[in-house]
Amino acid sequence: MNKPIVVGITGGSGSGKTLFMKELMQQIPYAALHSMDNYYIEKSRQPKDSSGIENFDTPESIDQKLFISDLEKLIAGESIELTEYTYNNDRDNPNPKKITVKSSSVILVEGIFVFHLKKVRDLLNLKLYIEAPDYLMMKRRIIRDSKERGYDLDDVLYRYEHHVTPAYRQYIEPSKHYADLIIPNHQNFEKALKVITAFLNQ
Repeated sequence: MNKPIVVGITGGSGSGKTLFMKELMQQIPYAALHSMDNYYIEKSRQPKDSSGIENFDTPESIDQKLFISDLEKLIAGESIELTEYTYNNDRDNPNPKKITVKSSSVILVEGIFVFHLKKVRDLLNLKLYIEAPDYLMMKRRIIRDSKERGYDLDDVLYRYEHHVTPAYRQYIEPSKHYADLIIPNHQNFEKALKVITAFLNQ
């Protein structure tokens, strides 16, 4: 197999990067997905803020070494096996779902710190940054965490103010200048999706 095209997809929490990635996967079903969401360390090891609340929005929340190692394996044509992470457990689930990711000619690398980590950034051939206004990102985050993940609204708002927003300002927004393409997601990203799909399918 020829060396794959490695596409990085990032953006702030609630920007729509995960939705963009999922729709891209529908258009390119043969692509391999390498999601940073599956590399959160155990809850007991997560960094905590001054109030003793676990902060999942720092680069230290991710097992960076394993994430990079697995990405290098995919690029080399190897398959990887990992445990799916769900936001309602801390990996203590007695029956965690196992995932096998096979290498492909297109590898999609998704996560909020994909551009921030230089070792990851240097492995990317194409870098896509999904951008949305702050108020939309906040609205989407509240809906997702309170309705889809069952989090208490007060907890969602606390984390957005004390974890999500500072992380966005410190790590994610500054990494935007590394992007090859910035995709606005104020309403939708259909045109950008068509362009990227056409390029990768070549």
